[in-house]
Order: sequence, then structure tokens, then C-alpha cells
Amino acid sequence: MSVTTESARWPSTAAPGPWITEDWLSVWIGLAIFALALAGLGGVDLLGWAVSTSVWIDPGQALSTVSKTYAQLGGAGALAVTYLALLAVLSVGAAALNLDLKRFAIGFTVVFAFAYASWIIGSYAYVAAVTPADQQKFGIGWSLKLTNEGGYVVALLTGLIIANFFPRLAEWLKEAIRPELYIKIAIVILGAFLAVTAAGRLSLASSLLLRGVAAIVEAYLIYWAVVYYVARKWFGFNREWAAPLASGISICGVSAAIAVGGAIRARPTVPVVVSSLVVIFAVVEVLILPFLAQTFLWHEPMVAGAWMGLAVKTDGAAVAGGSITEALILAKSAAAGVHYQPGWVLGVTAAVKVFIDVFIGIWAFVLGYIWTNHINPSRDRARVAEIWQRFPKFVIGFVLTFTLALLIALAAPKEIGARLPAAIGEANTFRVIFFILTFFSIGILSNFQRLWQEGIGRLAAVYLLSLFGFVIWVGLIISWLFFGGIHPPLAS
Repeated sequence: MSVTTESARWPSTAAPGPWITEDWLSVWIGLAIFALALAGLGGVDLLGWAVSTSVWIDPGQALSTVSKTYAQLGGAGALAVTYLALLAVLSVGAAALNLDLKRFAIGFTVVFAFAYASWIIGSYAYVAAVTPADQQKFGIGWSLKLTNEGGYVVALLTGLIIANFFPRLAEWLKEAIRPELYIKIAIVILGAFLAVTAAGRLSLASSLLLRGVAAIVEAYLIYWAVVYYVARKWFGFNREWAAPLASGISICGVSAAIAVGGAIRARPTVPVVVSSLVVIFAVVEVLILPFLAQTFLWHEPMVAGAWMGLAVKTDGAAVAGGSITEALILAKSAAAGVHYQPGWVLGVTAAVKVFIDVFIGIWAFVLGYIWTNHINPSRDRARVAEIWQRFPKFVIGFVLTFTLALLIALAAPKEIGARLPAAIGEANTFRVIFFILTFFSIGILSNFQRLWQEGIGRLAAVYLLSLFGFVIWVGLIISWLFFGGIHPPLAS
């Protein structure tokens, strides 16, 4: 198997800078957005200028500010201000990561343009309108019924087209293609949104968390062992390849492959190639699984949400896939006269994924200890400190925003608590934007021809067999066992 020097740099992951990593950077940016949102509790609107996109038939009605306080900006003005604010903040982050600032700024401008244009297209009424009432409102006779979150799919497909038909453009944009950074910022913000959702039904939320932990333990004890066995016995891979491959397929994709590859002292090429496969198969899953869930699991929304978390193997694809699944299922349920509160299906997906991420550091240490003490003994043995070193720090941000928002929702005076949903809603606007950037970036990283030329067909065969042979279906069964019969609260 050969891997070119270029591919050894692709996909990009948590590139270290002189004083910070992408992981920590996502925590600080996410917390900063959360803190600005909390100013709304005191009646100060610091984020209302952000752009919001509605389902539209007239392009002039597509964009607006998220808050009426800044309505004078207009839709185009809100889009421009949002772009400039994100460019400024992320450029500071790029400097901290020691990136080429000029290339990042130019690349991000193009990435933002393509990504947000995809979101606008996905909000076109013929794509997004769901109910007959919506179609009547816009004067249309049919629609794809994807909801406006069909824009995620448009962004993904746009990235795929550029990656596979315009590879030079994809290479030129690579400085700004940061899916790990974008999705981790989004997940930190998501913590607050889920807390507001959970506050109204705390007992249900607690039950879902406990079920999620149990489901993860059961699923991954099965996943890892089976994938490792298939890679070793059926396809003849050595341990250096089999362990990161099993971890990437069974635990959490790119992060797990890199963490385990480092823990067992594998060559740098190994986790890079495995990560490339993870990204590509995540794309395939996101294009298929949410629509299967809408068709066959719309009566079991929580099962569908957990399934996305257990089956899709990257944070970005899993959480955004959960978002698409929620939108599709809630739309189909609404058409049948059942109106669920939004946030619960996505909440299950996110909770499952976050718990999996917590597991990465522990599992990497366990494998590293076995490797460096028994399989390939060396002086450089695994240390307990590696659990913290490989622990995904963005989880800390998620827990902080969730905890603080939940405490405010439960303990703050009624007047302040009543302002919390609107304040967090403004922060959530940025979560959506970072989701869009993530989808476009994942597409850009998925150059099928390049991977095939690098000779990873046999690895892909292991991944294909494992993922579609049993991982997806075991995940579905376990999701059904732990979440079957549980439904989101009905909307008031």
C-alpha cells in the first residue's frame, strides 16, 4: 500500500499551533459565543445581527437578521456582518494554529460562500416545504420535503463535486477546510441548546442519558472485537493496521483512529489513511441513513436519533446526520398530525456521540498499555497521563454550556429564565452555520479517485463489509433495545 506525501497531510486534524490545538480552540470559541448569548438574559442583544434563513419562494425573503433588534441591517447586511465576524474570529484561531493567514482568509471566504449558498438553496420551497399547508402558503404543488436542513445535503454534495471534479480548487481551499474545528465549535454551542430542551422534561432527559451510556458500552464491546477479527483473519492485516481500523470503524472515526494509532506507536501513515476512509464512508452514511430512518423509523424517533450516533463514524457527520433525521421525522410526523418538540432526537444523537468521544482516551490508553507492555514491548510505554492527553477537550465545552444553561433554566428567577430560550436560540444560529461549514468541508475531503489510486481498496473492503455487514445493523438493534417505545414530548 502506498501513500503519497500529499495524502499524508489529508484529511487535516487537530493541527497543533504554538500555543493551542483545534480541540481547545473550539472550546474557547464555543464558550465565547455562549457567553455573548447570555447577555440577552440582561436584555442586551449582542448576537441578534446574525443571519437567519427562512424557507423561501421569493429570493428577497430568504435572509433576515435573527433578531428584530437589528432588522435595519436587512438580509444581505446580516449575511455580510456574519461572514466578517466569523472571518475575524477564525482568523485569530488560524494564527494560533500557525496557519497561513492570507490563504486561510481567502479560502474561508470561498468556503463560506459555497456553504451558505448551499444552505439558501436547501431552503428553497420546492426543496424544503413539508406540509400541504406550507405548499399552499408558497403556491407550489410539490416539494422534496427535505425541510431547510436539506441544505446540509446540498453543502455535502457541493463539496463532493469540487473534490472529485475540481481537485485543484479543493487543494487551494485546504487551509480553510477544518471540519473537526467547525463541528466541535457547533457541539459546544449545542450543549446549551440541548439543556434548554431538557429543562422542561428533566426526568426523561436523565433516562435518555443513562440509556445512551448503556447502549454505547454494549455496542462497542461488540463492534471493536468483530472488526479487529475481520481485518486480521479475513483480510490478513497486521496489528498495526487492524487496531486503528477497528477503532475508526467502531468507536469514533477520525479521532479514534488517530488516538489509537498514536497510542500503539503506529506509523503516521496508518491513521491518516484510515481517517480518509472514515470521512468517505461517513459521507455515504449521511446520504442514506437519515432517509432510511424517515421511511422506517418515523414512529420511533429516539431509536433513529440513537442509531445516527452509533452508526455514523465522525462527530460532524453523526451530529449533522442526527439533525437531518430529526427534521425529516418531525416533518413526517407533523404531516400525520403528531407534533413533537424539536431537539430531542438530535439530543440523543449528540449525547451518544459525546459519550463515545469520552471513551476515546480511555480506549487509546488501554490499547497503548497492551501494545507497549505485551505485544511490542518498548521503553516508551503507555502512561495513565495519555488518557487526558487523548481526551477530546471539546467535550469539556459541551458539558459546561449544558450545565450552565440547565442551571439557569432551573434556578434563575422566572423573568430571566423566560429570556433563556431566545438567547440560546441566537447562539444556535451559529451552531447551524458551523454545521453547514462542516458538511461542505467533509465533502471537500472526499476525493474518491485519489484514495483509489493510493491503493487502499483492501482497507475499503474491510470497512464496507464491517460497516454495512453488521455495525449499522447492530447499532440499530441496540438503539431499538434501549430507546424503543420512548418518544419526544409533544409540542404545546
